[in-house]
Amino acid sequence: MAATGFSDLRDKLKSRTPHREENAYNKHGDGMNGGGGKARKRKVRESAEEEEKEDEEQEQQQQEDEEMVVVEEEHSDDGGGGGGTGQSREQEARRVKGGIAQQGLFSPEECALIEGKIDEVVASGDAGRYRQHTVDRAPLRNKYFFGEGYTYGAQLEKRGPGQERLYRKGEVDDIPAWVDELVIKRLVSDGFIPEGFVNSAVINDYQPGGCIVSHVDPLHIFARPIVSVSFFSDSALSFGCRFQFKPIRVSEPVLVLPVRRGSVTVLSGYAADDITHCIRPQDIKERRAVIILRKTRPDAPRLDVGAPLSSLHPERPVPLKAKRSRRRADPDAAHSSSGGSSSSENYWRRGPEYDKHKESSQRRKVKMRRH
Repeated sequence: MAATGFSDLRDKLKSRTPHREENAYNKHGDGMNGGGGKARKRKVRESAEEEEKEDEEQEQQQQEDEEMVVVEEEHSDDGGGGGGTGQSREQEARRVKGGIAQQGLFSPEECALIEGKIDEVVASGDAGRYRQHTVDRAPLRNKYFFGEGYTYGAQLEKRGPGQERLYRKGEVDDIPAWVDELVIKRLVSDGFIPEGFVNSAVINDYQPGGCIVSHVDPLHIFARPIVSVSFFSDSALSFGCRFQFKPIRVSEPVLVLPVRRGSVTVLSGYAADDITHCIRPQDIKERRAVIILRKTRPDAPRLDVGAPLSSLHPERPVPLKAKRSRRRADPDAAHSSSGGSSSSENYWRRGPEYDKHKESSQRRKVKMRRH
């Protein structure tokens, strides 16, 4: 061993693998030779994981904020939820069509004027000029409530259908004068709605890839019909879909209704009450906005008058921050799938408030969410 220059076998092995000792030192030492770089990488990774977790929580909040219920109805066929035989789906599609009225109403020039007004609403919301409950933000979709607004989703003390409550008067901004002058009066003059019908106007502003999941407008809150007018681009309204998430995908609809820029769509009867409707991500390829015009029921429940008004005097100078989303704004990323029972949606049975206004309902399962 003396001739070789090594005192023992361990020294000889160390001489042939010096990198192991060096790596061990870098791993457990004081950060020299790359140790600090590894620490920095860990911090970057942890920061990215925190951001991803935050975005997932925002997406989850959006799903929770959209109210989810199950309506049970006995039905002679199996349609409406993305299943059933071809014949039953055709029968249901005919029933849906029977509750839809649609017409192109506004010219391109009229659309451009109204779209400019919608841009002003968006700018006012971004600047924090509206009351707290007027603006509702979600990834790739913002809502602006005027005239009447209501609690839903995570805002509810008790979750489920029939638990929604109107805000007290003054907790959302009034319907803008331009909505009345440019939209409502035109619908009245053309016979779509009677004068004085509308006391609630909602503007939904979608970015490409945005959506609203399957829902039925709360029957104990809103009278029928439900009237909507579309702007900025063409899209489609789908009936009887099932949503699944992570990744988001949508089952085959019972009916897909093309919705053109400047057109008015009126839902009543079966199309409004007995089957869900939604906007699928793949149907929003460009920015699209819709103005939804409704009338609240005279007996619609309202928040307790004893609670403090949180939004009559909001902090106006503080702008509202839009929610972030890591979801790709790719309308084609949510192609239809076969649906199935693995949906991440939650289900609740409808409550007595719903039954008060729908006693004659048949029984079958339909997914509903707030619009």
